[in-house]
Amino acid sequence: MDLAHLTARAMEVHARFARAALAENRRPWSREEIMQGFVGDVGDLMKLVMAKNGLRSADDLDEKLAHELADCLWSVLTLAKLYDVDLEPAFLSTMNAIEAKLAAENAGKPWASGQSSQPPVACNADNSFPGVIHTARA
Repeated sequence: MDLAHLTARAMEVHARFARAALAENRRPWSREEIMQGFVGDVGDLMKLVMAKNGLRSADDLDEKLAHELADCLWSVLTLAKLYDVDLEPAFLSTMNAIEAKLAAENAGKPWASGQSSQPPVACNADNSFPGVIHTARA
C-alpha cells in the first residue's frame, strides 16, 4: 500500500472516531488533541523501545511495538492531512536536505565517499545500527 492509500485509510479511521464521538454527544478531537494523543503514543513507544533494549519488561513486545509504531504512523498521516501537508514531497525534500548536509559536513572523509569500507562507528553487516552509538566530536 502506498502513502496515498495509507493516508486515505487513516482518514477513514479519523472519520469513524469523529462519528463515534458525536454519537456519544462529545465533540471530535481537534488537531491539537490528536497531537496530544500522538505525544502519548510516542511515550508508549519509548517504553517499548526501552523494553526491546532490556531496560523494561513487557509481554508480547514485538506485537505491542508494531501496534505503537502503527498508532504513531496514523497520527502523522492524519495530522499531515489535517494541516494540508503533502508528506511524500516533504519527506523526500527533507531526506535530500539531510543527505546534502551530511555530505558537506563529511566532505573529504574516506568513509563518506565510499572510498573505505570502514564506517565511522560500529554497525551491522547491512549498515544498520544496533542502537544509539555516542561518538566524541572534535
